[in-house]
Amino acid sequence: MAFNRRRLLQGGAVAAIAPALRATSGFPLVSAARAQTSANEPAWRHGLSLFGDIKYPADFKRFDYVNPDAPKGGAVRQISVGTFDNFNIAVSGVKGSIAPIGLIYERLMENALDEVATGYGLLAEAAQHPGDFSWVIYRLRKEARWHDGKPVTPEDVVYSLEVLKKYNPLYAAYYRHVAKAEKTGEREVKFSFDSVGNRELPQIVGELTVLPKHYWEGTDSQGKKRDISQTTLEPPLGSGPYRIKDFAAGRTLTLERVKDYWGANLPVQIGQNNFDELRYEFFRDSTVALEGFKGDQVDWRLENSAKNWATAYDFPAVTEKRVVKEEFPNRSSGVMQAFVLNNRRDQFRDARVRNAFNWAFDFEEMNKQLFYAQYIRINSYFAGTELASSGLPEGQELAILETVRDKVPPEVFTKPYQNPVGGDPEAVRGNLREAMRLLKEAGYEIKDRKLVDTTGKPVAVEILVQDPAFERVALFYKPSLERIGVATSVRVVDNAQYENRLRSFDYDIIIHSWPESLSPGNEQREYWSSQTADVPGSSNYIGIKNPAVDALIDKVIFAKDRTELVAATHALDRVLLWNHYVVPQWNYPKVRTARWDRFSRPAEMPKYGAAAFPALWWFDADKAARTARKS
Repeated sequence: MAFNRRRLLQGGAVAAIAPALRATSGFPLVSAARAQTSANEPAWRHGLSLFGDIKYPADFKRFDYVNPDAPKGGAVRQISVGTFDNFNIAVSGVKGSIAPIGLIYERLMENALDEVATGYGLLAEAAQHPGDFSWVIYRLRKEARWHDGKPVTPEDVVYSLEVLKKYNPLYAAYYRHVAKAEKTGEREVKFSFDSVGNRELPQIVGELTVLPKHYWEGTDSQGKKRDISQTTLEPPLGSGPYRIKDFAAGRTLTLERVKDYWGANLPVQIGQNNFDELRYEFFRDSTVALEGFKGDQVDWRLENSAKNWATAYDFPAVTEKRVVKEEFPNRSSGVMQAFVLNNRRDQFRDARVRNAFNWAFDFEEMNKQLFYAQYIRINSYFAGTELASSGLPEGQELAILETVRDKVPPEVFTKPYQNPVGGDPEAVRGNLREAMRLLKEAGYEIKDRKLVDTTGKPVAVEILVQDPAFERVALFYKPSLERIGVATSVRVVDNAQYENRLRSFDYDIIIHSWPESLSPGNEQREYWSSQTADVPGSSNYIGIKNPAVDALIDKVIFAKDRTELVAATHALDRVLLWNHYVVPQWNYPKVRTARWDRFSRPAEMPKYGAAAFPALWWFDADKAARTARKS
């Protein structure tokens, strides 16, 4: 469950959720697996959990981690890197899409930040599904309204699923197993699935962004009929706590809090959406964005550069404590970040070649020279979580792997996975020798200091980069590849060109990261399965077509309990690693943030919500007065 996560978490990297560990005192827990009516019909439930019981009872007033008395008001200025020329999320990713626009919409359910894969009613007040998970019915709240006052209807929900699947490849892949959506009552929508036993499907349709059918099928202020298949800069109609106030195309966007928002007093909204305005400044370059923050043009910054964290925050406002640097533990998600080797290219179809590229990567020296030794090397597709494999397979994981033994590398059963270790000249020379051995074994040889294939064609690769901050990473890797005879170029392109090349898989090597929640499921097909390898716009950037991986993804999706899910994910992780699909990079277990000290937050943040900015924060007038620029 790693798609379309909590909307108000900036940056998306911390938007997964984690295990429920405690109950609310004095109230019985409702088991998602056991709840049934006396007539043996599925019970209506106020919340759904992927596994086991849920924390909050039907009459809960708010989430434990919010401040219900948080004041409303003020504004916060945030950074968006890139540009935009589109407000239509149905075709977002086609060109110039804009992430903050999602804040004007809502979903059927809202995820809690202190439980694993558990959602509570937002647009919907309740849901029901049978024990075989073959369908789910959501019952909408009668008070749910669009910003024009019209009710949110089952027709809106059905329409949203249909158009998002039709025009957005990510939704098409994520909801491919939803066979049908239909209105079954005045406020009820039924989703039918193409198979049984997939316990995640009832919940992930609850994460569907709901669009207003009457708006998109109507006409604009000029009398022109709207077209959901096209990009637009007409501010769209939403139902959420914010709406568009004003914008300058490609430069700025301001959202304003809806004062008569219909859902302001819902338990899932109390203590949240506290700012009157959310302002987004768009920067083409992350370095310029940092300077904008230092110049007090924006209030909040997520810092993903170790170099910046170590050296760029020495300006006077930090010394004067008007700017606060703070790290938040990331307990909610894992990640695989890597040099992605496009398996659709001839030179990367052999696992030995892919492995050789890993042996050529000197992470330890890069970490020392570029990152001030802040990072740790990633050794799992679920790095940073209990889902990461380690040691040798045993128990239930081993039993699962036995079902694909003839389809996976033998090392899966005999060796713990380990990345090569460099960092000193002797180790690097040994690693490059191993890289050359693997290439020779795969049929390559050196001629005139160039690596050539069996036909005598020189091997050349291009590392495609979107963010200039990653250019130095690619340039550091380039000499190592050239030492094994690979002609290497680094090309930096703009957002639109990069997106177009990704959608058509037109690259040799890119740098990419896949976020992982603590409850992996259907998104694993989007990431690694044969059925998405040739789908333009999918997240299978590697181009994996592997029957063993497909089988293990099914084991993850159809796991019957948490123990089986963890074992199946360990097995999947191990097989992905031993196929050497990527050159793993690095991870950092915390979220680095910097802010102008104008805001406050709950004393105890949700264990699995990291910074949760701006969702749980509020404007603090006293702090703002003290932080004001000194004359």
